[in-house]
Amino acid sequence: MKQFALLMILLFEFTAMAQSTEFTIKGKVTDLKNKQSLPYATVILSSSQTKKEVSTDAEGNYILKSNAGNYQLTVEFMSYKTVTINTIELNKDLVKDISLEENINQLNEVNVIAEKSAVELKLDKKVFNVGKDILSRGGSANDILNNVPSVNVDIAGVISLRGNSSVTVLINGKPSMLTANNGLSQISAANIEKVEVITNPSAAYEAQGGAGIINIILKKNSMQGFNGSIQASIGTPAKHNVNANVSYKTEKVNLFSNIGYRYFDIYANSKQFQINDNNGTTTILNQYNDSKRNNKGYNIYLGGDYYINEKNTLTGSYYRSKNDNSDNTNYNYNYANAANVTDSIISRSENYKEPQYYNALELNYVKTFDKKDKKWTTSLQYDFWNDDENQNINQQKVYPLQPEISNLYSRDIESSNDIFIKSDYVNPISEHSKIEMGIRSDLRALRSDYYTILDGIQQEQFTNKLKYDENLYSAYFQFGSKIKKFNYLLGLRSELSDIKISDAKNTFNNSKNYINLFPTVHLVYNLTEKTDLQLSYSKRINRPRFWQLNPFSGLSDLRNLTVGNPDLDPMFTNSFEFTVLTKQGKFSINPSVYYQHTINFFEYILKRTDENYFVSTPVNLDSEDRYGAEFSATYSAAAWLRLSLDFNYYKYKQQGNYEGVAYNAEDQTWLSNFRSVIKFPKIVSGEFSFRYRGESQGVQTLREPQYSANLGLNRDFFEDKMSVTINVNNLFNSQITKTKTRTEFYYLESEFKSQGRYLNLTVIYRFNRKKNDADRLPDGM
Repeated sequence: MKQFALLMILLFEFTAMAQSTEFTIKGKVTDLKNKQSLPYATVILSSSQTKKEVSTDAEGNYILKSNAGNYQLTVEFMSYKTVTINTIELNKDLVKDISLEENINQLNEVNVIAEKSAVELKLDKKVFNVGKDILSRGGSANDILNNVPSVNVDIAGVISLRGNSSVTVLINGKPSMLTANNGLSQISAANIEKVEVITNPSAAYEAQGGAGIINIILKKNSMQGFNGSIQASIGTPAKHNVNANVSYKTEKVNLFSNIGYRYFDIYANSKQFQINDNNGTTTILNQYNDSKRNNKGYNIYLGGDYYINEKNTLTGSYYRSKNDNSDNTNYNYNYANAANVTDSIISRSENYKEPQYYNALELNYVKTFDKKDKKWTTSLQYDFWNDDENQNINQQKVYPLQPEISNLYSRDIESSNDIFIKSDYVNPISEHSKIEMGIRSDLRALRSDYYTILDGIQQEQFTNKLKYDENLYSAYFQFGSKIKKFNYLLGLRSELSDIKISDAKNTFNNSKNYINLFPTVHLVYNLTEKTDLQLSYSKRINRPRFWQLNPFSGLSDLRNLTVGNPDLDPMFTNSFEFTVLTKQGKFSINPSVYYQHTINFFEYILKRTDENYFVSTPVNLDSEDRYGAEFSATYSAAAWLRLSLDFNYYKYKQQGNYEGVAYNAEDQTWLSNFRSVIKFPKIVSGEFSFRYRGESQGVQTLREPQYSANLGLNRDFFEDKMSVTINVNNLFNSQITKTKTRTEFYYLESEFKSQGRYLNLTVIYRFNRKKNDADRLPDGM
């Protein structure tokens, strides 16, 4: 009996020891069809007594540890079928690679439509997935970007990242002229799938953009069979659009298309007050402008994938956009003496027409291999566009009355041919290591023909033809690996820039050739299963854009001109950032601190002419130091309530000399965006956002604070096949830009108000047809 009892005690102790021993289960999660890794998939190991959860890393790898026992292993990922292995006996270290199949749920298409926009925090970027986002419905790409953390689009369409406008905007990972001069307002929000925000890009990305990169991904079909949606919006003031997405996918082909038409009016007004001291004589000018802007146009996006076989895919697409701008603006100039007594009034009216055409042809080839994650991709893109700006301006002195009316006509015809070639190769050389390399060329030839006629006489000082050629050649190599909890990615990029700008009159002929190296470092430490620490560094360049080099600009307001500087040099930025990625229960938290040092930074300098007019010109100053902290958090308080807050605080110091004058500034400011989403199924969903931008002082100009708020309500019908949304944008009519410039010789105060409060109603209807055997194409077709 004693021997039996001793045996039971030993057996119990052995069992307890075995159960307390931890074993490891690890593996890789991949796409079943193309064998590509799936980063940030959710892997859950569970039993009746315990549950452990982890996300796959950037290469799709996962690792879990638990005591010996019997478990269930579950793998989940957005738009893929969940895989569950019910019996996992963990009594030794295991390797379990899992392949997920694309979810083509054809019985109810709403299951494959994202319920709401969500931010994915990845190791090298933030990804804003555009789902059934209420506030951006019926809007444009600008409305989408204003909902993305860290990004702001002002009322003139200028995009900034963390308050820095030196940002590169890409479409489908490639450059596009639609990202310039508020061209993103031409892209419907209904055509956007997601937005990637990359504050410290790796060497695989172009080095252009001191603040980082924003990449807009257009929608491409992922569901089998015939699918589509139709969206129509009306607004007041007029903001109407119709948009249709239609797609068809089989085993061999995937066809996708987007067609849209838009029509909207914008009512804007501005006022300016200035005091000039010219050799002891003081003059005062009160200026008032009122304008109505009309924009109408269409866009077509057609494309398709051809699956040659399971390892080779060919994709082609064509994008065309036609845009007609028509503006009518009235200017009133009230001149007064030092006692503020009016001595003259000038009335000026402008009729502006601008038809624009943009075309983009794209061809992509992707080859995968038997080795997981080994891939070769090649892209070719050709853009060609034309922009015809016509200004017809009449001016008359109404006090003291002079009956003569002066007429000024100007025309600027711009056109460009752009070629983009890119090839990338990724090869995993071991289980945790990989190399990446690639080459790229950006070739651009832009032409501008500008002339001005005043009262029937051509004005030679405002007439010229310009040639701008920008040829960029680059190559990169980077190596990434993992050592236990430590991941690193080291890269080096080289870019050769060959830029030339000249005019027909030979007043300038500038050529700039330079080659630069751009190192990048990304270090990641997996502190816990749900918390990563990241330290990154990159060197960036910001080459001046054509409009910053072009000294011939529109003459809408001769008293306030903006002209380019053909001798502007590129600026260089060294960027450092430390980020924490963590998810704790109902909270997702992403705090960051960053520092950027820039040399030759661009700044617009305002100069007064002898006629008391003002000319703004970009110049190179010495340096800018910018350091700040950013905090993003999302709280899923309940199934029906989600709250999010983005906060960015930064300080900057700018210094430099231009034409013997010192331009120095040092200030601090902050940006914040709060959003709340309320959802009551089968009743109504609501979304509210509030954005605030603090005061900031530049080398010459003070910009006052600004805030805005948007509100939206949505109701779904017919089992979510149809949605009706009502939006009120600029709820408090508060999007007003106010600036003050003060020097020893003049004071300038301006206020600009555009895109006032407007109401928008949007209806979306979704449909699909389940693919059956009759839809299948024979092999080879």
